[in-house]
Amino acid sequence: MEVEEEVQRIVDEVKELHDSAASFISSSSQQELTLKQKASAADASVRRLQSTLVSHKRHDPKLVEKLEEDLHRARCMLVDGDLSSFLPSKPQGRFVRMFLGPVNVRASRKDIQLKVKEEYNSYRDKTALLFLFFPAALLILRSYFWGGCLPAFPVQLYEAWLLFLYAGLVMRENILRANGSDIRPWWLYHHYCAMAMALVSLTWEIKGQPNCVQKQRGVHLFLQWAMMQGVAMLLQNRYQRQRLYTRIALGKAKRMDVVWGETAGVDGQLWLLCPILFILQGFEAYVGMQLLRAALSGVVAEWQVMVCGILLVVMAVGNFKNTVETLMAKSRFKAKMKKSKSRAELN
Repeated sequence: MEVEEEVQRIVDEVKELHDSAASFISSSSQQELTLKQKASAADASVRRLQSTLVSHKRHDPKLVEKLEEDLHRARCMLVDGDLSSFLPSKPQGRFVRMFLGPVNVRASRKDIQLKVKEEYNSYRDKTALLFLFFPAALLILRSYFWGGCLPAFPVQLYEAWLLFLYAGLVMRENILRANGSDIRPWWLYHHYCAMAMALVSLTWEIKGQPNCVQKQRGVHLFLQWAMMQGVAMLLQNRYQRQRLYTRIALGKAKRMDVVWGETAGVDGQLWLLCPILFILQGFEAYVGMQLLRAALSGVVAEWQVMVCGILLVVMAVGNFKNTVETLMAKSRFKAKMKKSKSRAELN
């Protein structure tokens, strides 16, 4: 009898908890819908007022500047605070839908979104080290143990790792964009091209003797470029993230923003990073042209060589264009800040 009473009590308690949970979910869903509507309306009002102030700038510059700062603070609270989860999210992208289906990957809480960002940064740090040491190990083994001729299996293992690396980066970046991160579209396209190149290169037959050095010239150049890429990634991951934290503290970036990888430069490191970036992009284009030359001259007649060459040239041109656009945007921003500072000192 005691056991029967205990079972009945537990059953009644579970039913009561179930009813309470259902009631809570229903009320919270209604509150969430109301907050979404209000947040979207507030966001539209801020955008409308910002565009209105632009047309009134000539009437009272001081007042307009103050109102713009107030609207900027309101906008920061909307897009970078807890309210951001109630704003309409960016499309998740076909890549995420292809692997995960129509699943909502947007986190409802800001602390979870920031954990996603930190995991992405950690992934970049780990892969940057491997990006440097993996090709370096292959080149060292080629010179001292393999008689100047790379075996096919280690190279294909490296290419499979590249495919895994870029697929992981693209998946994380699409999820970050859905959670409000400001990742440039070219950064995603660059990784799509890199994924395609890694996939194609997996089917590329790595030929050995005779005349191994000439046949593997493209592979050798690509591994050298990959080492330079690893050095650039390590420099940017360390220095740009420190700068990004400063920009977030000053309200010039959102907490979900991330380092833009090979295509960005920041104050204090431009003299160091920009030459490395431009050399890297030039060498990337050179490797692509060498692969195209080898394919067209018949030295390595596989179609994979031509495809990889075209993709490398496309990525090099896109990276160069994006780097120049970033530098021009920074230059315009500096000129604007300098002009505003001079006007304030004059007043």
